[in-house]
Amino acid sequence: MPHMRHPVLIGSEIYRHSTYGRMHPLRVPRVSTVMDLARALGWLPAAQYRRSPRARAAALTWFHSPDYIAALQTAEALEEPTPEMQTRHHLGTLSNPMFPEMFRRPATGAGGMLLAAELVEHGGIVHVPGAGTHHGLPDRANGFCYLNDCVIGMMALRARGARRIAYVDIDAHHCDGVQHAFAGDADTLLISTHEEGRWPFTGALQDDGGGNCLNLPVPRGFNDTEMRAIRDEVILPAVQAFAPDAIVLQCGADAVEEDPLARLSLSNNAHVGVMQGLRPLAPRMIVTGGGGYNPWTVGRCWTAVWAALTGQEVPDRLPAEAEAVLRGLSWRGGARPPPAPHILTTLLDPPREGPLRPELRERIAVLRRRF
Repeated sequence: MPHMRHPVLIGSEIYRHSTYGRMHPLRVPRVSTVMDLARALGWLPAAQYRRSPRARAAALTWFHSPDYIAALQTAEALEEPTPEMQTRHHLGTLSNPMFPEMFRRPATGAGGMLLAAELVEHGGIVHVPGAGTHHGLPDRANGFCYLNDCVIGMMALRARGARRIAYVDIDAHHCDGVQHAFAGDADTLLISTHEEGRWPFTGALQDDGGGNCLNLPVPRGFNDTEMRAIRDEVILPAVQAFAPDAIVLQCGADAVEEDPLARLSLSNNAHVGVMQGLRPLAPRMIVTGGGGYNPWTVGRCWTAVWAALTGQEVPDRLPAEAEAVLRGLSWRGGARPPPAPHILTTLLDPPREGPLRPELRERIAVLRRRF
């Protein structure tokens, strides 16, 4: 397969028709919003779209135990988990509930990563907004993540010749499952920014994962100025020095200010900026989704990333068809406030600049001394 001529977005209709349940944060649409917005803006021609396959059990056992995969497949047909499913595999919990597509949906995310690794084998960029489930552990679901498609995708990249892989994670939550898989692996660099004091309560500044992990907990109110400093002083120089064959960027949108499950204050420009900085540093790049629980801001964020990946000019005001996509969204229950007016009519947020706080300056200095 020759070098890809254009970036590709991998999606699936399964995300439009499945939900974790009416009380779960993942009751809201996300990937389907990206697909709809990109098409409404004329940014997703057929040549740049691929339908995600569903990963087979054999590929999933590269990381997950066969017993867990079998339990997850069985659980999909049940309304209630067996005691072993719940206690051993954490299926049927508040975070990881039973729902009709609980195997097929995450297996589609993993399949998207397998396809992405294939597409970029000889160079290129793929956006997989349905992937990014970075908490999944070998024998159990964890933090809304039934599978760890990030790990599976990285293993697939390695199987296709990418010896050195840099994984950068800007989700509001620490990538505990990915670190579990690759801690101490000298051919993998892991960098994570995440809100301090937030679940899963891992990824301390002092935690270097055996020498290959740079963990940077950030305080509440984390702003665009601070992310730019981290990007320019930690993420980009560390990745450049590592000289990866491939980069995986987990682009969780829950660090955006309006997200209900975090207390960070980024604009979606920060996500675009990290992606743009990383893009020239390796011949292969996969950009995933991740967290993001505000239906308007997560769709806008990942669509903005796709716009930047494909060199689109973002209009100051969305055309009527794209605006209609955003106006058609809802929280699907609950009593959360409606979005601010600009969120319905624009794609890029106003910049959210602020001070670079002393505690972050100190943490940046600690990490810079490591590389």
